[in-house]
Amino acid sequence: MNGIEKITARIAEDGKAENDALLAQARAEAADIAAKYQAQAKAAAEEILAQGRRTAEERARHLDSMAQMECRKAALAAKQDVIEEAFQAAHKKLLDLPREQYVELLAKLAAQASTTGREKLIFSAKDHVEVGKAVVAAANKQLAGTAAPKQPAESKAGAILDKVVAGASALLNGAGMLTLAEETRPMDGGFILSDGAVEVNCTFDTLIRLQRGALAGEVAKVLFD
Repeated sequence: MNGIEKITARIAEDGKAENDALLAQARAEAADIAAKYQAQAKAAAEEILAQGRRTAEERARHLDSMAQMECRKAALAAKQDVIEEAFQAAHKKLLDLPREQYVELLAKLAAQASTTGREKLIFSAKDHVEVGKAVVAAANKQLAGTAAPKQPAESKAGAILDKVVAGASALLNGAGMLTLAEETRPMDGGFILSDGAVEVNCTFDTLIRLQRGALAGEVAKVLFD
């Protein structure tokens, strides 16, 4: 091998060694880069998983809270239905009272609601025929008894005197002069007390509705405690 061939061979050897070194360096850098990005990818994947778990847990808590709220709403609605049924049952019980008790109840309501003693009582068509006159008479008797001073009633004469005084006092005071109105109105129990343009609604629907706010708590306590 002459000198030129030796030089050429040496250059080739040096080039190969340099190429090998560069290739090894490139491979090492590539491995470092791959390892770096693998670590970043793993960290990103773990963060995504952690965020997913947090989101799932938050969603689960939200759904649980909504479920509890819906349960409370359903329970409250059920209780309100039961309370409503209780008031409807009370209404029906009032309508189903025996005639004597029904007349007594309406007469007491009329006497309490009357302010002048000269109002008209408006009933439903059914009650107008069946109990209207009896209620007016009983209410007038209560109003007359309230207006009149009590007299000694030790004898029959005293009892008669008491009735005479009661009647006279009622006439003088304007008490005990309730009358049965000719008109009737659609209603389900009770009556309307009319004094010209002024009316007092004493129907069972209205009386129960007005008392509902005050009694609902007590009814719920009885039903659910």
